[in-house]
Amino acid sequence: MGIVQNETLKTTLLSSAGLVLGYLNKAVLFLILLSPEQVGLVNLTVTVGLLFSQFSNLGTIYSVWRFFPFFRNKERGHYGFLLLNMIIVFVGITMMTLLVFLFRDTIVYLYGDKSALFVDYYLWVIPIGVAHVYYVLFDNYLRGLHKNVVSVFLNEIFLRLMVTLLLVLLYLKWISFHQFFISHALLFFIPAVFLFIYLRKIGELTLSIKSMQVSKKFRRLILFFSGFSYVNTLAVMLVISMDAMMIAHYIDLKATAVYTTVLYLTSAVMVPYRSLIRVSSPLVALHWKNRDINALQLLYSKSSSVGLYFALLSFSVIWFPVQEIFSFFPAYKSGVNVFFFIMIGRMVDMFCGLNGTIFSTSRKFKYDLLFSVFLCISVFFLNIWLIPIYGVVGAAFSTAMAYIVYNILRCLYIYTAYGLHPLKWEQLYLFLYFAGFFILMEMMNVYVLNTFEFSSLIIPIVIKWFLILFAFIFPVFYFNLEQESTQYLKEFIVKLKKKTQR
Repeated sequence: MGIVQNETLKTTLLSSAGLVLGYLNKAVLFLILLSPEQVGLVNLTVTVGLLFSQFSNLGTIYSVWRFFPFFRNKERGHYGFLLLNMIIVFVGITMMTLLVFLFRDTIVYLYGDKSALFVDYYLWVIPIGVAHVYYVLFDNYLRGLHKNVVSVFLNEIFLRLMVTLLLVLLYLKWISFHQFFISHALLFFIPAVFLFIYLRKIGELTLSIKSMQVSKKFRRLILFFSGFSYVNTLAVMLVISMDAMMIAHYIDLKATAVYTTVLYLTSAVMVPYRSLIRVSSPLVALHWKNRDINALQLLYSKSSSVGLYFALLSFSVIWFPVQEIFSFFPAYKSGVNVFFFIMIGRMVDMFCGLNGTIFSTSRKFKYDLLFSVFLCISVFFLNIWLIPIYGVVGAAFSTAMAYIVYNILRCLYIYTAYGLHPLKWEQLYLFLYFAGFFILMEMMNVYVLNTFEFSSLIIPIVIKWFLILFAFIFPVFYFNLEQESTQYLKEFIVKLKKKTQR
């Protein structure tokens, strides 16, 4: 876990700074400067653009994770592995662009009534998707080289700073919303272009066709694996996009704004956990290559333990002051229950840890398709049933329930097939401690804090965050209830001391 700890600390620092910027943009400035309909438009377009990206990659993302260790040879340009995947992605982009134009009338039919503004900007999903798919490809390639910092900086810091700048220009009325929207869409090219230049600078970009020396055996294996991974990951991505798209169809862009804003909040609080996963994923493929099941089990259980702690902490930070937070934006008040259900699903996802990566990089990867199809179909039909009745809360509930069942089934299959599981006894102690902490916080909120009239909503929020700090964060580290997180903190403090002494 040495590589994981070192890289995770670096990426967590950058991601945490990016979290602050992203929160400032999406959860504050967006809600202040844009109308709910405009927020819904921007978020829905980005969501569909990311879906375009997922369709376009044609399975290359997981093939990079799975097979790059077999091709890694800098002297031979890694046998043209990156160039091969770039060509595959280009083919996927071409196919998807044609489909976008072919289904334009369908989009008008589905969204022309309740989300007409989306129809006007529909085609901007193409540049967003093109930019993002190449960024993800380059990012995954760099992960295989154990170089995470540059791509994280570009996506988490630089890109969000540019969004902040656009929002300032919009506030000053130097640009219109139309100009803001177009500029925001084009910003997605910045990380992809910079990573292309960076790869070339460090000598990891080989664009010669002659360098592609992939044997027929490996080509068949890669194509077979990529095909299954493509359909599999596409089903998972559809779930993420489906809620926003179906809410825009059944309700309107304002409701889409509420749902996607809350979805961003739940994604933002997962940043530290994602830093761990992005660094751990290439190691999973390496352990499979070396057939080191013991190392894989250790990595699996440790990442799940850290995931559990991050999940409980993330939930606490938003949930306990959730009423005060949403009080700042009355138009988004219905997002309180949306957050609760979505976060429950996220917590289970974080606890299950590397099960997705373990499954997708194993020899039984094709069976994961069954679980992904189950997830996609479950969310679709639950949404058709619940959104017309309960609105955005119905979408959140259906997604949470589907994710819980989906993760449990995958964990059970991985255990049956390989004997791998994410469980450790220390997790039980941590969960029991959190249960007691949760009850005390709720009692404190109902019987103590609610009896006072505060001059500002900021005061109860700060009080609750201090309570979380002293009643959940400090005790967990002091009593070493989560050993891996404690170890990361110690490593982090040591590195900070070394930097300050220089």
